[in-house]
Amino acid sequence: MIRLVLILLIAAAALAELPLIAAQPALAYSYAAAGAEPLLDGREALFAAVTAGKWDEAKTALAAMQVDLDYLDQNEDKGAAQAFADAVAAQDAKAVMAAFNRAASDEIVRRLNGARDNLKDYQSAKVLVVKAQRFYTAIAGDLPPDAAKLISNALTQALDAVGNPGVFGVGQRQPDPGAFASARADILKALGKTP
Repeated sequence: MIRLVLILLIAAAALAELPLIAAQPALAYSYAAAGAEPLLDGREALFAAVTAGKWDEAKTALAAMQVDLDYLDQNEDKGAAQAFADAVAAQDAKAVMAAFNRAASDEIVRRLNGARDNLKDYQSAKVLVVKAQRFYTAIAGDLPPDAAKLISNALTQALDAVGNPGVFGVGQRQPDPGAFASARADILKALGKTP
Protein backbone atom coordinates (compact mmCIF):
# COMPACT_ATOMS: atom_id res chain seq x y z
CA MET A 1 0.00 0.00 0.00
CA ILE A 2 2.82 2.44 0.88
CA ARG A 3 4.50 1.62 -2.42
CA LEU A 4 1.28 2.48 -4.32
CA VAL A 5 0.93 5.80 -2.46
CA LEU A 6 4.55 6.70 -3.27
CA ILE A 7 4.06 5.87 -6.94
CA LEU A 8 0.91 8.01 -7.05
CA LEU A 9 2.69 10.92 -5.33
CA ILE A 10 5.61 10.74 -7.75
CA ALA A 11 3.23 10.57 -10.71
CA ALA A 12 1.24 13.54 -9.39
CA ALA A 13 4.44 15.56 -8.90
CA ALA A 14 5.56 14.72 -12.45
CA LEU A 15 2.19 15.76 -13.87
CA ALA A 16 2.33 19.01 -11.91
CA GLU A 17 5.71 19.81 -13.54
CA LEU A 18 4.42 19.20 -17.07
CA PRO A 19 2.98 22.70 -17.63
CA LEU A 20 6.27 24.22 -16.44
CA ILE A 21 8.28 22.08 -18.82
CA ALA A 22 5.94 22.81 -21.73
CA ALA A 23 6.18 26.54 -21.07
CA GLN A 24 9.97 26.54 -21.54
CA PRO A 25 11.25 27.53 -24.98
CA ALA A 26 12.49 24.62 -27.01
CA LEU A 27 16.20 24.64 -27.66
CA ALA A 28 17.28 23.39 -31.05
CA TYR A 29 20.62 22.92 -32.71
CA SER A 30 21.26 25.57 -35.30
CA TYR A 31 23.36 25.20 -38.41
CA ALA A 32 23.55 28.96 -38.81
CA ALA A 33 26.88 30.21 -40.00
CA ALA A 34 27.79 32.17 -36.93
CA GLY A 35 30.91 34.22 -36.55
CA ALA A 36 32.16 37.60 -37.57
CA GLU A 37 32.29 38.39 -41.25
CA PRO A 38 33.98 41.79 -41.47
CA LEU A 39 33.04 42.31 -45.13
CA LEU A 40 29.37 41.64 -44.48
CA ASP A 41 29.34 43.28 -41.07
CA GLY A 42 31.04 46.42 -42.39
CA ARG A 43 29.00 46.66 -45.59
CA GLU A 44 26.09 48.55 -44.09
CA ALA A 45 28.31 51.15 -42.39
CA LEU A 46 30.38 51.56 -45.54
CA PHE A 47 27.38 51.98 -47.84
CA ALA A 48 25.62 54.34 -45.40
CA ALA A 49 28.72 56.56 -45.21
CA VAL A 50 29.22 56.52 -48.98
CA THR A 51 25.55 57.29 -49.67
CA ALA A 52 25.69 60.22 -47.23
CA GLY A 53 28.94 61.47 -48.77
CA LYS A 54 30.77 61.02 -45.45
CA TRP A 55 34.04 59.81 -46.86
CA ASP A 56 35.97 59.90 -43.56
CA GLU A 57 33.38 57.51 -42.11
CA ALA A 58 33.70 55.41 -45.24
CA LYS A 59 37.46 55.15 -44.61
CA THR A 60 36.77 54.05 -41.03
CA ALA A 61 34.28 51.41 -42.18
CA LEU A 62 36.75 50.22 -44.80
CA ALA A 63 39.50 49.92 -42.18
CA ALA A 64 37.34 47.41 -40.27
CA MET A 65 37.19 45.29 -43.43
CA GLN A 66 40.87 45.59 -44.31
CA VAL A 67 42.13 42.26 -42.91
CA ASP A 68 39.67 40.30 -45.04
CA LEU A 69 40.37 42.47 -48.07
CA ASP A 70 44.10 41.91 -47.67
CA TYR A 71 43.49 38.15 -47.44
CA LEU A 72 41.47 38.21 -50.66
CA ASP A 73 44.11 40.34 -52.31
CA GLN A 74 46.91 37.95 -51.38
CA ASN A 75 45.11 34.64 -51.89
CA GLU A 76 42.12 35.00 -54.18
CA ASP A 77 42.00 38.15 -56.30
CA LYS A 78 45.01 40.43 -56.63
CA GLY A 79 43.76 43.99 -56.67
CA ALA A 80 40.55 43.46 -54.65
CA ALA A 81 41.79 45.59 -51.75
CA GLN A 82 43.15 48.28 -54.05
CA ALA A 83 39.78 48.57 -55.81
CA PHE A 84 38.22 49.64 -52.50
CA ALA A 85 41.05 52.03 -51.67
CA ASP A 86 40.89 53.66 -55.10
CA ALA A 87 37.10 53.97 -54.99
CA VAL A 88 37.09 55.62 -51.56
CA ALA A 89 39.99 57.91 -52.48
CA ALA A 90 38.11 59.00 -55.63
CA GLN A 91 34.90 59.37 -53.58
CA ASP A 92 33.14 57.27 -56.19
CA ALA A 93 30.05 55.57 -54.71
CA LYS A 94 29.44 53.31 -57.73
CA ALA A 95 33.04 52.13 -57.66
CA VAL A 96 32.76 51.34 -53.93
CA MET A 97 29.68 49.21 -54.59
CA ALA A 98 31.39 47.50 -57.52
CA ALA A 99 34.42 46.78 -55.33
CA PHE A 100 32.15 45.23 -52.70
CA ASN A 101 30.42 43.07 -55.31
CA ARG A 102 33.82 41.91 -56.54
CA ALA A 103 34.97 41.03 -53.00
CA ALA A 104 31.67 39.27 -52.20
CA SER A 105 31.98 37.23 -55.41
CA ASP A 106 35.49 36.27 -54.37
CA GLU A 107 34.18 35.20 -50.97
CA ILE A 108 31.44 33.08 -52.54
CA VAL A 109 34.05 31.24 -54.60
CA ARG A 110 36.41 30.91 -51.62
CA ARG A 111 33.67 29.43 -49.41
CA LEU A 112 32.55 27.02 -52.12
CA ASN A 113 36.13 25.91 -52.65
CA GLY A 114 36.43 25.30 -48.92
CA ALA A 115 33.19 23.30 -48.93
CA ARG A 116 34.41 21.25 -51.90
CA ASP A 117 37.68 20.51 -50.10
CA ASN A 118 35.79 19.51 -46.91
CA LEU A 119 32.87 17.66 -48.47
CA LYS A 120 33.45 14.63 -46.24
CA ASP A 121 33.06 16.84 -43.14
CA TYR A 122 29.33 17.60 -43.23
CA GLN A 123 29.30 20.38 -40.63
CA SER A 124 32.23 22.29 -42.15
CA ALA A 125 30.94 21.93 -45.71
CA LYS A 126 27.43 23.02 -44.77
CA VAL A 127 28.62 26.08 -42.85
CA LEU A 128 30.81 27.13 -45.78
CA VAL A 129 27.92 26.85 -48.25
CA VAL A 130 25.67 28.83 -45.88
CA LYS A 131 28.35 31.53 -45.67
CA ALA A 132 28.55 31.59 -49.47
CA GLN A 133 24.76 32.09 -49.46
CA ARG A 134 25.13 35.05 -47.09
CA PHE A 135 27.56 36.74 -49.48
CA TYR A 136 25.27 35.96 -52.40
CA THR A 137 22.33 37.54 -50.56
CA ALA A 138 24.39 40.72 -50.10
CA ILE A 139 24.92 41.14 -53.84
CA ALA A 140 21.88 39.41 -55.35
CA GLY A 141 20.09 42.69 -56.04
CA ASP A 142 23.04 43.95 -58.11
CA LEU A 143 23.22 40.87 -60.33
CA PRO A 144 21.34 40.40 -63.59
CA PRO A 145 18.09 38.53 -62.74
CA ASP A 146 19.03 35.43 -64.75
CA ALA A 147 22.43 35.18 -63.03
CA ALA A 148 20.87 35.76 -59.61
CA LYS A 149 18.33 32.99 -60.17
CA LEU A 150 20.98 30.60 -61.46
CA ILE A 151 23.22 31.25 -58.45
CA SER A 152 20.33 30.89 -56.01
CA ASN A 153 19.32 27.54 -57.50
CA ALA A 154 22.91 26.34 -57.66
CA LEU A 155 23.53 27.26 -54.02
CA THR A 156 20.48 25.22 -53.06
CA GLN A 157 21.88 22.34 -55.13
CA ALA A 158 25.29 22.72 -53.46
CA LEU A 159 23.70 22.64 -50.02
CA ASP A 160 21.80 19.50 -50.95
CA ALA A 161 24.96 17.93 -52.40
CA VAL A 162 26.69 18.28 -49.02
CA GLY A 163 24.52 15.36 -47.89
CA ASN A 164 23.11 14.82 -44.44
CA PRO A 165 24.35 12.74 -41.52
CA GLY A 166 20.74 12.13 -40.45
CA VAL A 167 19.61 11.62 -36.90
CA PHE A 168 21.08 8.41 -35.53
CA GLY A 169 21.58 7.44 -39.16
CA VAL A 170 17.94 7.94 -40.15
CA GLY A 171 17.71 10.14 -43.23
CA GLN A 172 21.43 9.88 -43.87
CA ARG A 173 22.62 10.91 -47.33
CA GLN A 174 26.21 10.75 -48.48
CA PRO A 175 27.72 13.87 -50.07
CA ASP A 176 27.46 14.02 -53.85
CA PRO A 177 30.76 15.42 -55.21
CA GLY A 178 29.47 15.41 -58.80
CA ALA A 179 26.36 17.44 -57.98
CA PHE A 180 28.45 19.81 -55.86
CA ALA A 181 30.97 20.30 -58.68
CA SER A 182 28.14 21.01 -61.13
CA ALA A 183 26.56 23.58 -58.79
CA ARG A 184 29.93 25.23 -58.15
CA ALA A 185 30.66 25.44 -61.88
CA ASP A 186 27.27 27.10 -62.51
CA ILE A 187 27.92 29.65 -59.77
CA LEU A 188 31.41 30.49 -61.02
CA LYS A 189 30.10 30.90 -64.56
CA ALA A 190 27.28 33.20 -63.40
CA LEU A 191 29.79 35.28 -61.44
CA GLY A 192 32.14 35.49 -64.43
CA LYS A 193 34.85 33.50 -62.64
CA THR A 194 36.98 30.77 -64.12
CA PRO A 195 36.41 27.27 -62.69
